[in-house]
Amino acid sequence: MQFSTRRRRHPPTVIIVSLIDVLIVVLIFLMVTTTFKKQPALKLTLPESNQPKTGGADNLNIIIVSIDTKGVLYFGSNRDPVTLATLQRELKTAVQANPEVTLSIRADTAAPWGQVVAVRDAARDAKIKNVSGQVSEKSSSR
Repeated sequence: MQFSTRRRRHPPTVIIVSLIDVLIVVLIFLMVTTTFKKQPALKLTLPESNQPKTGGADNLNIIIVSIDTKGVLYFGSNRDPVTLATLQRELKTAVQANPEVTLSIRADTAAPWGQVVAVRDAARDAKIKNVSGQVSEKSSSR
């Protein structure tokens, strides 16, 4: 009786360096081909108008104050929630830095009208000469 000695099989080897290289190339491809869309953090339904005013002024002189449906005030382009007293201080500081500053109010359609008036009064107290409201273009599909 002859016993055969089994050959020991070597387990298959995976070359991990090549696998990492391929994964890095795929990751770089996905990062390069991905597009990033800037989404506003605050969703507002602006009032519609037949004649919306186009923004021709430079954005450096424009301060944006947004008002949501609950009446919360948001100051600036980074949309920081503020109180009315803080807004008044910020507007006065902005006018001291640049007297030709323009205030643009972005109020939701369902925003309390009292908040819009309060923001306009704060702008008047800060001696801002140009105050405007942002609207969206009325859709012509009826």
